[in-house]
Amino acid sequence: MDVVNLGVLGGTFDPIHLGHLKMAQAAYQAVGLDKVLFVPAGDPPHKQNLPLTPARQRVKMVSLAIADHPHFELSTVDIDRPGPHYTVDTVTRLRTAYRLSAEECFFIIGGDSFVDLPDWYKPQQLLNSCRLAVIHRPGFWPNLTKLTGLFPNLTERITWVAMPPDPVSSTNLRRLIGRGNAVDHLLPKTVWDYIQQAGLYSI
Repeated sequence: MDVVNLGVLGGTFDPIHLGHLKMAQAAYQAVGLDKVLFVPAGDPPHKQNLPLTPARQRVKMVSLAIADHPHFELSTVDIDRPGPHYTVDTVTRLRTAYRLSAEECFFIIGGDSFVDLPDWYKPQQLLNSCRLAVIHRPGFWPNLTKLTGLFPNLTERITWVAMPPDPVSSTNLRRLIGRGNAVDHLLPKTVWDYIQQAGLYSI
């Protein structure tokens, strides 16, 4: 099937959890996407001083998590090249690979990350390179007046996506697993089994 509208969901996925899948599914349905690419971060500039599970294990977890979703796909575009990796560069590479216009590529982003858009690398270039599918997050209300002052074309470049509140985060999951808490209800079973088998997060 030819891809007309492509969704891109990036992240460290350390570990990937059900919240990530819900985000992708919400954007898939709301925007009318043909495919959602899960793009594990290789060398995220904003996390260079934080411990990160090896890429091959994060890739494996993503692969396991999306195996039963025919419209989800793994992309190692960031893992396969030296970093640091910036979203605008990743989007440009994917658009070239899929031969898409800026109107046909949607970068999926949580509302909590969207408020930090001015601090991203070349944010205006990113807005010109794709559209943003912004997942509404309760408690994170961006100052659209301020943002549109910085990025005049912002409102025409974003699509708001509604999703039920989901408090799970990878950071909290790592903490809970390290303490020996049960988190199997927050992860795909295949991912939880892999974490246990690989001994990730000090369990």
